[in-house]
Amino acid sequence: MEEARPSKTALRVALRRAAHQLYDAKPLVLDDPVAVAILGDSYAEELRRTPTRPDRPFSVSLRAFLVARSRYAEDTLARAVSHDVTQYVLLGAGLDTFAHRNPHPQLRVFEVDHPATQEWKRELLMASALPAPANLTYAPVDFERQSLREQLHAAGFDPTVPTFFAWLGVVPYLTLEAFRSTIASIASQPEGSGVVLDYGQPRSALPFLEKLAHDSLAARVKLAGEPFQLFFTPPKIAAELTAFRNLEDIGSSEINARYFANRTDNLKILGSAGRLLSAWL
Repeated sequence: MEEARPSKTALRVALRRAAHQLYDAKPLVLDDPVAVAILGDSYAEELRRTPTRPDRPFSVSLRAFLVARSRYAEDTLARAVSHDVTQYVLLGAGLDTFAHRNPHPQLRVFEVDHPATQEWKRELLMASALPAPANLTYAPVDFERQSLREQLHAAGFDPTVPTFFAWLGVVPYLTLEAFRSTIASIASQPEGSGVVLDYGQPRSALPFLEKLAHDSLAARVKLAGEPFQLFFTPPKIAAELTAFRNLEDIGSSEINARYFANRTDNLKILGSAGRLLSAWL
């Protein structure tokens, strides 16, 4: 992400979550009444231009993946809360709206992101007259330069209680060193803590047409100043997570079966590039 500027990819993700509320058939995979409201008048025209045409299947597929990963994170969080987890940390929160829809009164939410992105989000919330949840704390951090543990501690995070971490839309933009540093920080949490993340498989692991879709998306995010850097195959990411247990690593077929079966529209995930993973301590 460019220095002192909000994330452009965070905006693209937020636009697609909002488009899901407006353009896809019910029932929604991610029912998020705040997704449109947070964008307000500032991005209303961009939201109207968000691709929805059925002749752009990879664009629809990307929207499907983005809403599925948020739904998967929130479903897995609910499981963690049922086992007495009381802290939820969103790493690279962007314009995530969970804290504004939080159904768990006992759950304290920490949003971790670059200071510029957090300031941008707060300006959007103010402009849209959306109230700040009492149990939400912003924890500014630059993953490449600052210690996650130190920044969370400064924000009032309690490292002695089990915590659930969501790390969505971040891993492909990191260096391997930054990935390992953050994983080590999460792995230092108490037993009962967990993490959910998404990651992309390397270009070399994809069939020809998916390589073309990968190249197109990679070119767009590079142009936005946020290039892809880090990819894993399932065995390689599992080798990075040996401190964790009960790994669940699911691809498009499992995600489609779980969230997109029997739909009346064409919303589903195509290809095999993106994967969702959860793991526990």
